Amino acid sequence: MKSIITSILVAVVLIGGAFIFSKGNPKITNENTVSVNNVIIENGVQIIEIKAKGGYIPRTSIAKAGLPTILRFNTKGTFDCSSSVRIPSLNISQNLPLSGVTDIALPNSEVGTLQGTCAMGMYPFEVVFQD
Repeated sequence: MKSIITSILVAVVLIGGAFIFSKGNPKITNENTVSVNNVIIENGVQIIEIKAKGGYIPRTSIAKAGLPTILRFNTKGTFDCSSSVRIPSLNISQNLPLSGVTDIALPNSEVGTLQGTCAMGMYPFEVVFQD
């Protein structure tokens, strides 16, 4: 009985700690989370930061339509097919370095959804442009 109570207490502490740390860092997401925290505007240019490793995180980003936009891909030891980005509607095909930052400039975007994927089509991502 004592080991069950101890296990429950440990689980509560771990879950509580994870909740507290995730609240302190709004960029922590999983691949299915829609995030607005990965979009910043610097000097009138919108920068959308996406982590590329085992897919793209976040999978969906929300951005403002009509602004010059940069997709900023961050890699860190990325060996899989997410190290090669494809955006067919813009005829973009870009290989990313094993580790580093790669910026891809986009034209001013209209309201709508821009879809991209890895080289093999296994890992999709999208940017939803809104007014």
